Amino acid sequence: MRILFTGGGSGGHLSPITAVARQLKEIASEKNIDLRLFYLGPSDFVNEFLEKEDIKVKTILAGKLRRYFSFKTILDILKIPIGLIQAILFVYAWMPDVIFSKGGYGSVPAVFAGWLFRIPILIHESDAIPGLANRLGGRLVKKIALSFSSSKKYFPLEKTALIGNPIRLDLSYKNKEEGRKVFEISSDKPSAFSSEKVMDKPIILIMGSSQGAEAINEMVLKTLSQLLEKYEIIHICGQKNYEKHKEKIGPTLPKEYHLYPFLREDQLRYGYTLADLIISRAGASSIFEIAAAQKPSILIPLPTAASDHQRENAFEYAKSGGAVILEQTNLTPHLFLTEISRILDNQELAQKMGEGAKSFSTPEAGQKIAEELLNLLKYC
Repeated sequence: MRILFTGGGSGGHLSPITAVARQLKEIASEKNIDLRLFYLGPSDFVNEFLEKEDIKVKTILAGKLRRYFSFKTILDILKIPIGLIQAILFVYAWMPDVIFSKGGYGSVPAVFAGWLFRIPILIHESDAIPGLANRLGGRLVKKIALSFSSSKKYFPLEKTALIGNPIRLDLSYKNKEEGRKVFEISSDKPSAFSSEKVMDKPIILIMGSSQGAEAINEMVLKTLSQLLEKYEIIHICGQKNYEKHKEKIGPTLPKEYHLYPFLREDQLRYGYTLADLIISRAGASSIFEIAAAQKPSILIPLPTAASDHQRENAFEYAKSGGAVILEQTNLTPHLFLTEISRILDNQELAQKMGEGAKSFSTPEAGQKIAEELLNLLKYC
């Protein structure tokens, strides 16, 4: 059986593909199915997510239609017909039995090519407000899987199912002591700003998106000395921001401040395990990973996200009680520090938020999509 994955533009598209691929391989092994996996889409983040997954990768050009003026759009428009031709040729050569699309502008060529060849297609919409690619693709596909119930109104109900968002991380039963060694946690050592010993400081995991989050990085810089008086910080600042951010802090990083451009999957597991609080953008993959980790969180939606989908994601998730939302436009150092203290100084509140996160998590999402892909050809 040949399954083609497509989607792209950010790590948030490729992370669920990885999760579904792993579930497919498990089922194929159990049922003795000859499984071959392919990926077709843009090159963004492919190496980070698909390199070790035994998926044959071909990258193609894909044009992004922005909702705002940009000279890049002119170049991207020229990429669209080239990408469509590339996709048609690769899909014809591989002739997959079924296609799984994660959306994003990178999915359009492969979905269109699959529709031309009458190949069954399942798309997954991660966000509370669907992107343009999935809205258009919803008319061409057999099945549509959703992460948020609020996105049902954008698709034909007879095609849709609410299953949540697949995550690639096994977040259960991780050893905190091993995690402390991985990150060289130093809360049992002298504080960066004091000679006094501080035992077991709460740990905050701060992360943007796969591309980093400049506004969150700047807020960390403004409040770092106050944060490190009470907390130990693991901060993912983004590859493109790393050197610049590190320079702003100074020649030596405080021991309680652990700065990374990104975290490998094995590191991220321990980051989630150690965190007493998580501060994040509101991409769907991040939200569902936080929910699976069952940790309280502060979400700072990206205000320029297409259709304001991150804000909608955040408010949908916050209904569970697992998160509080801080709007970037209203964010100040005082508000940032106050919300952190409000949660971490109140054990009962933090526990209640963790329970809310757990109620929102969808650990079976990847398996459900894998089974539905096989069901499309009556393999299950």
